Amino acid sequence: MRLTSQDRRMLEGDYGEGAAIAMQVLVGIGEAFDAPHLVDVSRTHVALSNQDGDRWFAEKLADAGAVSRVPPTVNPGFNVAYFKSRYDLDQQAAEEMRRTHDAYRRLGARLTYNCTPYLELNIPRQGEIVAFSESSATPYVNSVWGARSNRESAQSALCSAITGRTPLYGLLLDENRAGQVVVDVRGQLVDEFDYHLLGWYVAKRIGSHVPVFTGIPRDVSPESLMNLGAELNTAGACPMYHIVGVTPEAPTLDAALGGKPAIDRILVTEDDLRSQREELSEPSGRIEFAMLGCPHLTLAQLSKIAATIKGRHFAVEFFVLTSFATREQARRMGLLDQVERAGGQVVADTCPDQPCWRHLMGKRGVTDSLKCSYYTRRRAQSYVLRSVQDCVEAAIRGEA
Repeated sequence: MRLTSQDRRMLEGDYGEGAAIAMQVLVGIGEAFDAPHLVDVSRTHVALSNQDGDRWFAEKLADAGAVSRVPPTVNPGFNVAYFKSRYDLDQQAAEEMRRTHDAYRRLGARLTYNCTPYLELNIPRQGEIVAFSESSATPYVNSVWGARSNRESAQSALCSAITGRTPLYGLLLDENRAGQVVVDVRGQLVDEFDYHLLGWYVAKRIGSHVPVFTGIPRDVSPESLMNLGAELNTAGACPMYHIVGVTPEAPTLDAALGGKPAIDRILVTEDDLRSQREELSEPSGRIEFAMLGCPHLTLAQLSKIAATIKGRHFAVEFFVLTSFATREQARRMGLLDQVERAGGQVVADTCPDQPCWRHLMGKRGVTDSLKCSYYTRRRAQSYVLRSVQDCVEAAIRGEA
């Protein structure tokens, strides 16, 4: 792989030990994928994790003096102050989160603690080369914004943040962005919950191939597109999709396929979507909590929740996870007050797959997110799957 003089100087330590470590990682990835050289990135997002291995790597870079050339936005861990004030928070978990915060602060990250920066805080333009990790972020920036990112790990995206570089391979190249499988959607897509089901179902059918969707309404919402990508890249390994007439690289079916024939075509019916929910959901019945916000909910979704409550009160614990910025907007608009008066909690900076939720272990909840249900199995939580509005109604009744 060809390196510029600056790349080589960085690799050899002229810019410090931390930058050299980051460059070693990127060169190794580039060589593994036969990349001809590195290219500049203008934006980065790191799927921050406070787990031992991820935190160790961030601390290693910070201790070696690394500082971000392209400061990344970061995923949520959990809000230590919030959970300390309300629950019996494990002290080791709190310390791990504190160390993670300190490492990324020293690295110069933008401490957004939000998994949907592509909607409000870190939005690339079409064709812009970026390095994004996070299961919903990579599909959204590639597909909806038409930017170019590979399916980065937290470590590789962080190395790009520090060096400002990434290997030229994969989805950065025109030939690898073309659709491969045509997905003809015949089922009725009523709201954004159906896009969770669609993404999960299609991922199980096509794996890592790039799908081209037909039959999706042109007025599809950002929340629906967010959910579609999140499930495609959780149930499968699909960091990009096209929707004919909707996404920027798919003005026509032929353009989305890059002028080549599809390698496969699949049909998705309403029965397929309903059967997918029945397969993954717990049976209807009593619930003990509701968990919404995986990916983090938007202001529009919070508005729907407040409108659905209509002055009633929740019978079970009700959690909405969102960004700090969205929570503050909700406070200013009175939405936060409506949720809290009903007994709900709107929590910023927090992911459902975190040790702060240990008081929910062994309990049965309701969620709109297949991704949330999948990730939290290891925390002994089980979920009935419903739409956002149905989750609100279920939490008011105590039954889904």
